Amino acid sequence: MKKSELVKAVAEKCDTTPKQASTIVDAAFDVIAESLKAKDTVTIAGFGTFAAKERAAREGINPSTREKIQIPARTVAVFKPAKPLKEL
Repeated sequence: MKKSELVKAVAEKCDTTPKQASTIVDAAFDVIAESLKAKDTVTIAGFGTFAAKERAAREGINPSTREKIQIPARTVAVFKPAKPLKEL
């Protein structure tokens, strides 16, 4: 499902215009992204949890030259589905 399809589905379920639904979907994504940037978790009951996780630095291999390289530590977004979502 693409974002435009999600907006259309939200508009139909909420009986709003696609423009209003697009604003709502964008706002929800922005709030989740801002929370993850602040390293907070976002828990949506019955759906799942979005969290920011630290990934440690590690050694990797450049596939074209087979040279060893250092991959720096970074923060990544992770999603853990809730039990009802897993059961679907």
